[in-house]
Amino acid sequence: MHPCLAALAEAVPRTGDAGADVTALLAYHGRADTVGHSMRVAAEAKRLARHWGEDAAGAETAGWLHDVSAIVPVEERIGLAGQLGLDVLPEERAFPMIMHQKLSAAIAQAVFGITDPAVLSAIGCHTTLKAGASPLDKIVFVADKMQWDQAGDAPYLRAITGAVERSLDQAVLVYLDYLWRQRATLSVVHPWLVQAYRQLSLNELRTPES
Repeated sequence: MHPCLAALAEAVPRTGDAGADVTALLAYHGRADTVGHSMRVAAEAKRLARHWGEDAAGAETAGWLHDVSAIVPVEERIGLAGQLGLDVLPEERAFPMIMHQKLSAAIAQAVFGITDPAVLSAIGCHTTLKAGASPLDKIVFVADKMQWDQAGDAPYLRAITGAVERSLDQAVLVYLDYLWRQRATLSVVHPWLVQAYRQLSLNELRTPES
């Protein structure tokens, strides 16, 4: 394990129970506020995986771990990513918060011993998605958006809740459409999100606005 990650995991024993271990780690680093969201995303991802015949245990694990990098202060994320040898895009350097998806995957692998590439992929693109996303990627992405971590209900919640029972792609597009319409107000527009949106829009015989 990289010394930086060893220091982050210090004093928190791992039991093999993702929920308990993530809860303990977040609490130890003063981020107990993230536990409730992680728990809800894990439960929603597990439900959706069962509905769509995907790996429910893997989806639940990814849900628990998707925001585990909350233990890393935003101002330290780019530096840590560099130390870990992670690819840092210009948009991530400009808006370090969005780096958390890649850091969460790195922590999941190094600290929690997650080796399943599908689970690591779902954690690593849960904020932006990406082109060529797997069903598990889409499940964790949608679960995160359905169980968002802001006050009140998401403005797209009714639409995404209905869509996800019919089609994962349609559910993903509900959120991507919502974000695309307000892209001029976003701090950055991540290229992975753009690539995912264009690919899925093409698949649905729709094209994003230029």
